[in-house]
Amino acid sequence: MEEFLIHNREQLCESCKAKVAQRPLRAATPEQLKNGVPMFLDQLIRTLEAEKADRPAESLRISGASGGWSSDPSEMGAAAALHGRQLLELGYTVDQVVHDYGDLCQAITDLAVERDAPFSVGEFRTLNRCLDNAIADAVTAFSAQRDAAQSLRAATESNERLGFLLHELRNSLLSGRLAFTALESGQLPVTGATGGVLKRSLEALAALVKHALDEVRVDAHLSREPVVFFVAEFIADAGSAAMLDADARGCSFTVREIDPGLEVEGERQILMGALMNLLQNAFKFTRPQTEVSLNAFASDDGGVLIEVADHCGGLAPGFSESMFRPFSRGPQDKSGLGLGLCIARANVEGAGGNLTVRNVPGSGCVFTIRLARHARPGAVAGTSEPTDDAN
Repeated sequence: MEEFLIHNREQLCESCKAKVAQRPLRAATPEQLKNGVPMFLDQLIRTLEAEKADRPAESLRISGASGGWSSDPSEMGAAAALHGRQLLELGYTVDQVVHDYGDLCQAITDLAVERDAPFSVGEFRTLNRCLDNAIADAVTAFSAQRDAAQSLRAATESNERLGFLLHELRNSLLSGRLAFTALESGQLPVTGATGGVLKRSLEALAALVKHALDEVRVDAHLSREPVVFFVAEFIADAGSAAMLDADARGCSFTVREIDPGLEVEGERQILMGALMNLLQNAFKFTRPQTEVSLNAFASDDGGVLIEVADHCGGLAPGFSESMFRPFSRGPQDKSGLGLGLCIARANVEGAGGNLTVRNVPGSGCVFTIRLARHARPGAVAGTSEPTDDAN
């Protein structure tokens, strides 16, 4: 058999390539697949030569014992394991791992019948042992790496969800602490606007804790019902909480006049969390003694735009999209987890809207939440002017 394999090596490889080409696969380079059929053939030939020369120890070193047991990994097992891992990286399924070696077995059998090659029972036994060991090692390596990748992905997703939750909890806690500090001074009534900020912060904390408990119980996101609400009241609530943050940072904050009849439909608490993330981000990066502004207005295409403008000096080239990725921080940002903007975009998109940023080089940037406008029967469309570009 070894002479037959040596003389027909290229034809067997081409036959296997033809079988592989009949299945829908991703492209792979010869370098990526060299640990598959070609190397297996070479190792099978050397195994047969060792057995023919009565060198059983060398045969086992090359291809392993029957049943796959060996105190040390065989050459064939190591190559097959590497081949299995490579197929996983290329996006193949475990079926392809088995098919690769099955194709070779079929190619050898078909060509042997065609050439009327006389193989002994012992040679067939060696061929089957080598195929069995190679398939087992390749599938084992494939499965182990796949399981490790899935575990890492699950851990990463869990870590991101935990980070999102902690970030939202921190934001609500910060607003509550600022409101309590202002109330503690004794100069503000509990029933006033600052007391309202504290109340909403506590309600947000309670909702976040409930959401986390529901996720633990059913391992799923808490379903929230969208509501119709006035944008002016929504902006006023956000502005009241943000004013405390602005005062704490020594930053100027302006809320533009909003059309009182403007309405949207969505998950109010989720959208409030997104807007507060944008405002806190603006206060964090706007330059000293500059202004952060908040505005909302109806767009010509039937939407509602909510804008947060700052004077951070503009964004670095290419940062306008990467800044929305989890754990992404700018070159000058040494604090936080880099989750605020990612959470804001996820919250807005979850409410059926979208979040974008417009860079104003040398001045700042404008974050825009776009939502669908809710139109009541017989309502008259209001108009407002958009926020200037971080002026």
